[in-house]
Amino acid sequence: MKLPNQFYRPLAIGAPAPLRELPVKVERMIHFVPPHLEKLRAKVPELAKQVDVVLGNLEDAIPADAKEAARAGFIEMAKAGDFGSTGLWTRMNALNSPWALDDMIEIVGAVGDKLDVVMLPKVEGPWDIAYLDQLLAQLEARNGVKKPILIHAILETAEGVKNVDAIASCSPRMHGISLGPADLAASRAMKTTRVGGGHPDYKVIADAGEEPAPRPTYQQDLWHYTIAKMVDACASAGIKAFYGPFGDFSDPTACEAQFRNAFLLGCAGAWSLHPSQIVIAKKVFSPDAAEVAFARRVLEAMPDGTGAVMIDGRMQDDATWKQAKVIVDLAKQVAATDSDYAKIYGF
Repeated sequence: MKLPNQFYRPLAIGAPAPLRELPVKVERMIHFVPPHLEKLRAKVPELAKQVDVVLGNLEDAIPADAKEAARAGFIEMAKAGDFGSTGLWTRMNALNSPWALDDMIEIVGAVGDKLDVVMLPKVEGPWDIAYLDQLLAQLEARNGVKKPILIHAILETAEGVKNVDAIASCSPRMHGISLGPADLAASRAMKTTRVGGGHPDYKVIADAGEEPAPRPTYQQDLWHYTIAKMVDACASAGIKAFYGPFGDFSDPTACEAQFRNAFLLGCAGAWSLHPSQIVIAKKVFSPDAAEVAFARRVLEAMPDGTGAVMIDGRMQDDATWKQAKVIVDLAKQVAATDSDYAKIYGF
């Protein structure tokens, strides 16, 4: 474990100093692009105007014989694009793969100053972050990169979930953590083949009545525990938690429900794997206009955040003031980057 006076020192001579606080950015959706497909790469300039983050995916869903093409395609995409305030990320290949080292050497060497975040899959503990942290510092120094490239971990093994607190707090490069439900399900030997979302057999059932009748059942959220644990780890470390993929593009209602569960539990955003999910993520991870209006009333009624007031028959005190401030602060951040929501919120 690094001592406090060593924590924010660059890990290589000539590397940029680590950030002491994350940049304030709205990241409601991390939109995945397979960069080995020229047709989809061509859509990125227009796509970048619609999303908060564009991610060039190099790992899962990229065939083994297309890994090098995906890496080259991402570099081409990064060089060609003007991303403005939209984040530019890549998901590298796992550290135990034959492609991981070349992913970082080639990408940082070619477009290191444009790259905001590297998403690292299958993180099992702080040792994985420490390796990538050191490697990025060396590559930043070698290539004269001016700002530190951040790391975003994917939580997709039982070992990673067990070590999530240590992962979240192990490096000043840590941007956040995403839940990877499909790989995590396999790691835990969960009996589901779905990519995110609920399962009809994971449910609670009402007590039996005196008369024989169908008993009401209610589907539960398979991911509630893990998301909550991840959110606590991220919040305590001052980084962001994200829900990951929802694989059933034909069921936008279920996708919205899963995204909303994650939002209510404290996640900042989710992955969008299909253009239809961009709209869902934008809607879910932008606070509801009525909630924002009520939260503003709470802040106005308690300017210094102390005491207690009654609003619409409900008591508001310093604890609800803090909740209201979370909503209003997020709404202001969204409004600053999204003119449509600025009008909705009245900012």
